Amino acid sequence: MTPKTRRGDELLSAVARLHRWATRHADLDLPSAQGRLLALVAEMGPARIGDLAAADHCSQPTMTTQVQRVEAQGWLAREADPGDARAWLVRLTPEGKAVLRTARAARGKAVQPLLDGLSPEDAATLDRAAEIIHSMVVAARD
Repeated sequence: MTPKTRRGDELLSAVARLHRWATRHADLDLPSAQGRLLALVAEMGPARIGDLAAADHCSQPTMTTQVQRVEAQGWLAREADPGDARAWLVRLTPEGKAVLRTARAARGKAVQPLLDGLSPEDAATLDRAAEIIHSMVVAARD
């Protein structure tokens, strides 16, 4: 591994560990897979199940099952694809958006004590790093 690839590996590892830690310590009653699906649909917008499966690196049958579970909660809905009458798009419902907002807020609240322990300099560095990461992801969106 080169220093350049190590940076990416360490960044992804740290972010993933922080997310898992926050999820474990958050006051949530939302399975990780369902939260991930809600976040994916929020990010992609209305999407076909096959596109969601590809984005989540799972099979279409696995994604279909997951969508059905979350749809049964009232957090997702299917609508006809205006570009192809044979296909369906999955979208967030208002309830799904609310669940996702609540989950994100709970994880943020769980992480807050860690952030409170940072020096002002480290907090500013972390704020800047978050801005850079956000900009990179927005620029890389396909």
